[in-house]
Amino acid sequence: MSTRQIHVFISHAWSHSGHYDTLSEWIFNENWSVGQASLDFRDFSVPKDNPIHDADDDDQLQAALFNQIARSHIIVIPMGMYANYSKWIKKEIDGAGLYSKPILAVNPWGQERSSSVVGDAADKKVGWNKKTVINGIWELYK
Repeated sequence: MSTRQIHVFISHAWSHSGHYDTLSEWIFNENWSVGQASLDFRDFSVPKDNPIHDADDDDQLQAALFNQIARSHIIVIPMGMYANYSKWIKKEIDGAGLYSKPILAVNPWGQERSSSVVGDAADKKVGWNKKTVINGIWELYK
């Protein structure tokens, strides 16, 4: 069985970390495989407790985020309505475009309204289910 190392950046608004926490647990805390491939997901996200959060100014923060995005294979973005109002999620979408990184949009469970900013930028959209998230990442990676 071959192992595929996949670098994943999960975008999120630091003031709305619940979706990030769930996605991170699903992706990074379980062993996944597809066919003969074992999937080794590596976390390239920037959680709230990361020192990047303490950047001196917006330019430093953007450079640090873009560095993580450039080193990632897939960008995962929850489609919570807060994303429509987050300048940083919009910048992360811009970074994904700059570095030609595919975006997987994940619609949070039971949410009737979702972010058009994220949906319009997505290469693929999936529902709030860990297997569909993993399959979506794999499809965009391969």
